[in-house]
Amino acid sequence: MDYLSAEISTSKQKKFSLVTFVDTPGLVDGDMIYPFDVNSAITWLGEQADLVFVFFDPMGQALCKRTLNIVEKLSEKCSDKLLFYLSKADEAGKETDRQRVMMQIVQELCRRPGLNKCGFEMPTIYIPNPQKPSRCVNQIDGVCQTIEKTINQAVQKTLDQLEKDCDLVCLTISSKLEQDRSDAAYNRSVRLHSVLCGALGVFLPLLFILSFIVNTLSEEQLDELMGEGLTRSVSVLTGIVMYLWDWIPEDGQVVFVLFFGAFCYLQLFLAKYFAGRGNKTLTKKEKRKMAEYNDYICDIVKPKKAKLYEWYLQQCAAEYDL
Repeated sequence: MDYLSAEISTSKQKKFSLVTFVDTPGLVDGDMIYPFDVNSAITWLGEQADLVFVFFDPMGQALCKRTLNIVEKLSEKCSDKLLFYLSKADEAGKETDRQRVMMQIVQELCRRPGLNKCGFEMPTIYIPNPQKPSRCVNQIDGVCQTIEKTINQAVQKTLDQLEKDCDLVCLTISSKLEQDRSDAAYNRSVRLHSVLCGALGVFLPLLFILSFIVNTLSEEQLDELMGEGLTRSVSVLTGIVMYLWDWIPEDGQVVFVLFFGAFCYLQLFLAKYFAGRGNKTLTKKEKRKMAEYNDYICDIVKPKKAKLYEWYLQQCAAEYDL
C-alpha cells in the first residue's frame, strides 16, 4: 500500500464516473531494483482489467526489455484486450520522424513471437495544446469510443451475470432445503431403528427375568399385586417364555442364556450406533432465512434486473439515435 496513490475525478463526461484507470510505473532496464515484484503486479492487474493500454512514448524508454517482456506475457494471456498507442505523438517531430519512430516500435515488437500478429494497429494520440498546434492526426476520440464500448459490454455482461447468479443462488437454496428434507427423513428412520433396538435390548431381558419371578408366585398373589386384567396379560407373555424355556434341554440352557445376553447387548450396541448416525439438519431459523432470501431474489432482485436491462436498452437506443 505504500506504493499506491489515488486521484478522484468528478467529471461525468464520456461516462468517466464508470472508469477506473490504473497507471503502472514506467519501467527501465539495467540495475534498477524495485521495492516490490513489479512484473507480477503489472501482469496481475492486466489480467483483472477490461482493457490494457500500452503507451509507447517516442521520447522515453518505450522499448526497454523489461516493458516488452511484460507486454509479451500479457499478450499470451489476454491478447484480446491489449491495445497499443503512440502517446505524445505531437512531440515526435515531423511526419517523417513520427513514421520512423512507429516503424522502429513495430520492428521491435515483431521480433517477439508473442507480439508478431496480423492486423497490428498503433493509433497516435496526444493532448491538444492550443499554444502548439500540430498537424499530427489525433485519434484520442477512438480511445474514448473504445472505453465507452467496453463499458456498455461490461454493463450488459454484469446484468447477464446477475441473472445467472440469481438462478444459481435460488438453485443452491432449493438444493439445500431438499437435502435437509432428505436428511430429516433419514434421521427419522435412524431414530426408529435406534428405538426398536433399544427397546428389544431392554424389554427382552426384563421379560425373561419377570417370567421367572411370576412363575414363583401364585395366581392369587399376582391378582392382589397387579389386578386381574394385567395379571392375565402378564401370564400370557410369561407363559410363552416359560414354554420356550422348558423346550430347551437342561444342558443347553446355560449356553442359551449366554447367547441371549449377547443378543440383548448387541441390540443395545446397535441402538447407540444408530443414535449417532444422524445427519445435521437446518434449524427452523436457518430454513426461514433461506426461504426469505429465495423470496427476496425472486420478487425483488430479478424484477429489478429486468428493469435495469430495459433501461439499458433504451439508453443504447437513444445514443444510437443521437
